Amino acid sequence: MIAKRLLEICSGEGERARLSILIFHRVLSVKDELLPDLPDALEFERKMLWIRRWFNVLPLSTAVDRLFDGSIPRRSLSITFDDGYADNEQIAAPLLHRLGLSATFFVSTGFLNGSCMWNDRVIEAVRATRSESIDLEGAGLPALPLHSLQARQEAIARILTAIKHLDPIERDAAVTRIVECCAAPRIADLMMREHQVRRLCELGMEVGAHTVSHPILTRLAAGAAHAEIWSSKSHLEGIVGSPVRLFAYPNGVPQRDYAAAHVQMVRDCGFAAAVSTAWGAASRRSDRFQLPRFTPWDATASRFGIRMTLNLMRRPQSA
Repeated sequence: MIAKRLLEICSGEGERARLSILIFHRVLSVKDELLPDLPDALEFERKMLWIRRWFNVLPLSTAVDRLFDGSIPRRSLSITFDDGYADNEQIAAPLLHRLGLSATFFVSTGFLNGSCMWNDRVIEAVRATRSESIDLEGAGLPALPLHSLQARQEAIARILTAIKHLDPIERDAAVTRIVECCAAPRIADLMMREHQVRRLCELGMEVGAHTVSHPILTRLAAGAAHAEIWSSKSHLEGIVGSPVRLFAYPNGVPQRDYAAAHVQMVRDCGFAAAVSTAWGAASRRSDRFQLPRFTPWDATASRFGIRMTLNLMRRPQSA
């Protein structure tokens, strides 16, 4: 009850209210020792029970409208997922539905129907290789050891950090070289198919756009960036048969991953709001096209509640 009271005090209400928005990517059926930060179903359910007990969970579109018209209740929170992984529809959405909670799922449309994202190609290549080291000089990296689980975790982190902000063509070329170095087989499909996107809506969830190919928008020419934003919206509206009002910037760090020009593109494409990955909570003073999001990682209820309370007091960054 202490955590709930602290959240009550810090969140405010009406015109002084603050909205917490959580960001997730995947929920696994069982823990993956190579990716320990990804929750499994049991861990995710435990945290959602905390959320249900402490917060008023609202669909993001509703929460945004009520935030800016001054009618949002205390301790308001929305749940979001990025990218469009199949486990969102298979595990996360049914669990949320059973608990009476809603979420918004931001989908990168270019990976639907049997594809996977570039970062997963890297992760699964490093997982699959039988080598105890990998020489990535051709990808601009030194030789990396792979002799232990920790070494493979560190190698993945270094590779992803090194190539994330490359030009999309250069990034894809680097990924191809890494997969070849690892002699990795083609990985299984990880992303949703179109019928799964529709199923999210049937379960009472929202669907938002997340570009086509998940590029770093600041690395694209203006026309290419606009096409990524507009095409993802149009494609999703064709799938779900209704307007797509919400957008999430890929990677989402203000100024580094998207700029003010991209915020204007999102407005021009007819979205009602957009989210970044800047930490903090939204208020009526926030830019509705740069709403902050946060992911507390704590394993205990008390620490989780404290982290959420501190985030309510953080001033988010914007482009």
